[in-house]
Amino acid sequence: MKLKSLILGSVAAAGLSTAGFAADLGVLTSLDVCDSLGISGLTISSADNCLAISGKVSYEFSWGDYAGNWNGGVVTNAGTRNIMDDNFAGAADINNDWTSKVESWLKFVGTASSDFGPASATIKLKNIDQWVVTNEAAAVAGGDHTGGNIVIDEAFVQVGDTTTLMAGKKGTIANRDDDEPFNWLGLFNSDAVDKGVAGTNAARGHEFPSLGGHVIQVVSNLGNGVTLKGGLEKLETTGTAVGVLEYAGSGITAHFTGAAGGILDGVVNTWGIHAGFTGTFDAFKVRGAGAWVNNVAANTTYYNVLGSAQAQFDMFTIALSGEASGGTTVNSQAGFGGSVGATVTEGVKVNLGARWFDENTAAVNTETYQIAAQLVAAVTETITLTGEVGVYGTNKVVPAATDFYGKAELGWKPGGQFESSLGAEVHQNGAYKVTFKASKEFK
Repeated sequence: MKLKSLILGSVAAAGLSTAGFAADLGVLTSLDVCDSLGISGLTISSADNCLAISGKVSYEFSWGDYAGNWNGGVVTNAGTRNIMDDNFAGAADINNDWTSKVESWLKFVGTASSDFGPASATIKLKNIDQWVVTNEAAAVAGGDHTGGNIVIDEAFVQVGDTTTLMAGKKGTIANRDDDEPFNWLGLFNSDAVDKGVAGTNAARGHEFPSLGGHVIQVVSNLGNGVTLKGGLEKLETTGTAVGVLEYAGSGITAHFTGAAGGILDGVVNTWGIHAGFTGTFDAFKVRGAGAWVNNVAANTTYYNVLGSAQAQFDMFTIALSGEASGGTTVNSQAGFGGSVGATVTEGVKVNLGARWFDENTAAVNTETYQIAAQLVAAVTETITLTGEVGVYGTNKVVPAATDFYGKAELGWKPGGQFESSLGAEVHQNGAYKVTFKASKEFK
């Protein structure tokens, strides 16, 4: 009886041990799914799928007296580039402005193998909680505020390797790169379109066709650095057809993007083109970009072009840039900029720059300029100090023709993808602003 019990107990123990080993082996096997798909970072594996998780939380708080716009700012065809002013409200004790903004997002990408290549589903959740106070009035929601709600920023499926099919809610396949000026200060119209060339803002009626949103897209790598893209975007509204041809190789990147807006009702209402080229030749870089928009309904056209060059000579970096825009019903505008940068010692860099812009080349007294000097010093491996002094000036008929300013920022990057900074800016016109930022990303 004791022998029988011993045998049965041994068999049971062996069975449990085998089951445990099998379970462990299953875990080990599932952990290899992400490796086999070439996916790293924060991941969770099952037998067939690899789930990659990434996210970011950032906070920004600004306080001061800065909500005004000195002399109306620089009015470009793409929008107004504000110059900070104190927005005097008539009483010194009610002039303060402040903004508080929390932005967070969380992204999940589940990927598995298929006969056509990796197949994935992406979901990105996003929330922006932004509040703005001007002249100590009641707080109002900022322009990026999502109403306190968590929104689905992206939700799409994707399958393929050298040729990829994507469908759902996501960003555009349109390539609008190779258009940022090399000079340190940039250019005024370029700033208004988030660095580059594009159509006008909505008020001027030459917007680039709407992109992204609900989409069906195909991207194909043809080899030798050539990529072809095509898709239907903004299918939740009037629809936009997008086509892109890209090249990258031998120190050259280039693209041509074409878009036709309003296709679902059978009548195209807007055409848009964006093209760019960047060439790197030893110590020299050159860049050219252009955007063109045709508003069919209004029978109007608009163009925006930009050119930039950069040269590296030992410790010095020299850059020159120029831009122009114009078209039907808008002013012809032009701008130029240049900068010289020097790495003085290890961890210390100096930048000198200037830029000029004419809001209407057919009129007089419509010009604005900026001249500035910047010092960037790595105090330690994790702390960087940046200081800048400069002046804005104009020949417009205004009460004050110049506005001198100074600003400084202390940046801290202790590692772990955490970043923080504290900055301050003061202007001759009476404006001042203190800004704190902190963020952490994980992936």
